[in-house]
Amino acid sequence: MFQSECVLSIQIGLAVFIILELAAVYCAVLAVRHARTPQGSVAWVVFLIAAPYVAVPAFLFLGSFHFEGYLTGRRHSDDVISGLQDFKRNYPPGKMENAGMYRAFERIGDIPVGSGNDLDLLIDGAETFDAIFGAIAEAEVYVLVQSYIINDDKIGRRLSEALLERARVGVKVRLIYDAVGCIKLPKTYIETLSAGGVEVVNAHARGGPKSRFQINFRNHRKTVVVDGKVGFTGGLNMGDEYMGEDPKFGPWRDTHARLRGPIVQQLQLIFAEDWHWATAENLIEHLNWEITAAGANKDGVIVATGPGDDFDTGSFYFCALINAATERLWIASPYFVPENDILTSLKLAAMRGVDVRVLTPEVIDHKIPWLAALAYFDEVMDAGIEVWRYNEGFMHQKVVLVDDRISSVGTTNLDNRSCRLNFEETAIIFDKETADQTAAMFEADFARSFKLTTKLADRSFAQRNGAPLARLFSPLL
Repeated sequence: MFQSECVLSIQIGLAVFIILELAAVYCAVLAVRHARTPQGSVAWVVFLIAAPYVAVPAFLFLGSFHFEGYLTGRRHSDDVISGLQDFKRNYPPGKMENAGMYRAFERIGDIPVGSGNDLDLLIDGAETFDAIFGAIAEAEVYVLVQSYIINDDKIGRRLSEALLERARVGVKVRLIYDAVGCIKLPKTYIETLSAGGVEVVNAHARGGPKSRFQINFRNHRKTVVVDGKVGFTGGLNMGDEYMGEDPKFGPWRDTHARLRGPIVQQLQLIFAEDWHWATAENLIEHLNWEITAAGANKDGVIVATGPGDDFDTGSFYFCALINAATERLWIASPYFVPENDILTSLKLAAMRGVDVRVLTPEVIDHKIPWLAALAYFDEVMDAGIEVWRYNEGFMHQKVVLVDDRISSVGTTNLDNRSCRLNFEETAIIFDKETADQTAAMFEADFARSFKLTTKLADRSFAQRNGAPLARLFSPLL
């Protein structure tokens, strides 16, 4: 009897092993056929064949390479296409010397560059949240809010109270949240908002058999639009840590942008697309598309990128900015895990004499991306790029400055996840005044940072060996 049980156990174990190996081979073939980079293919193939028990389940949830079925409102609505054409005719860009660069960003984001815009830099939590909640309090018709993370803490409850108050007086309030980013958000938070008249939607709410296997794709956008007149986007989610109240991180350094002018309609168009994806409801006719130019007359555009696009638009966004630089290129990102095209463009920019600086945090947020960044620093410093480490708390801003003419503030990190796996957005303003303000902000950040000179070989044993290992996972970071 015992011998029979042992034989049966061996047979079952062998059958499971064979099934897993076959599944691993099948998944490896999918990785080779569909991964967006050779590095991603190799990483998955090695992982799947070497450790099928772990890798096959991981591949089912993390191995999707394209967000199938994502439909964008601007590409499938005659009204929006017509409106965008009118927008460009009524608000043509003023700096025609940038025409070639404008065409590139228009192709990347599928939205035209236009004039009549303004951008105010909002530095850190207090300034950002005061501006956002102040604008919400003045809403007369509708409020659109989207956040990757919402916490049930002071800031999260302040958001809830602000939205419920507007809903009580008849303002239409819509909220999109990401189920992965908000995994800790209690169900009662959503229920309270819904009961109070706020329409709340999970960004991944669309049904279908593949939806549960697409958790690796996340909607990382942060958007607030009030009445189609003022908009906000940038690095800050809705949580107390963004006010610097988490002792683990200390003071929290971040940047948001307040937008006015036609660029606000572009921002709300991106929101409408995400709402349509999650609900199949078209908001176009329910929103204000009457454009009011800002007091300033700056050229600008919203560039929204994501895995639903035909091209690797996140990488294109960074490469377009890098290649546009002739004098300086300053980048602030909490994570530095660039894919090869971006890495090559950065090194070439430095080699042609551009002042390239990358500002990253010394404080650790997520261990693996932090370690992976260490594996890149030697080669970029050898190419002439300055790496600056912010060490007065955690730095989370996503800002790019090109020469004295381009400022970009948004949600896009300089890593593979933002470039290939997340839905992101960034506001780009082509204007010297805004660039000067952005440069001053960078200078203040550099004063709170140190220039990195330590090479990987001089670091601790754990960092010397952990960094190359973490870099192997860069296609997923």
